[in-house]
Order: sequence, then structure tokens, then C-alpha cells
Amino acid sequence: MPLSERDNVLTTNEAIEYLKISKPTFLKYIRLGRIKAIKAGKGWRILQSELYRFLRGEEEIK
Repeated sequence: MPLSERDNVLTTNEAIEYLKISKPTFLKYIRLGRIKAIKAGKGWRILQSELYRFLRGEEEIK
């Protein structure tokens, strides 16, 4: 996959800054399954494409 097509991985702080929401709200969305994220150490890692999907209001494809 060419570098330009790779998905960026964001940290918790990067994601909440991008979404302009509070950390408790962000964590609630993860817990409710509205945002798909992976636990990494004390924080979370989120694909930038997942944030695009969330902002478009699309449901996660299972």
C-alpha cells in the first residue's frame, strides 16, 4: 500500500482535539461502540478513517 493511502493512527488526545469533544464524551462513545478504538497502554488508538466515518454519521459495518 503506498504511503499516501495509509490510514493515520491517532492517540486519545489527538482524537478528542480533532473531534472538539471532551475526554469523558470520547470515552463514552468508545464504550457505547459509536467509535471503534483499540486500547494501547493507558490510552486508546483510533484510525483517522474511523473518525471520518463517525463524523459522517455512518453506522459501523460489522
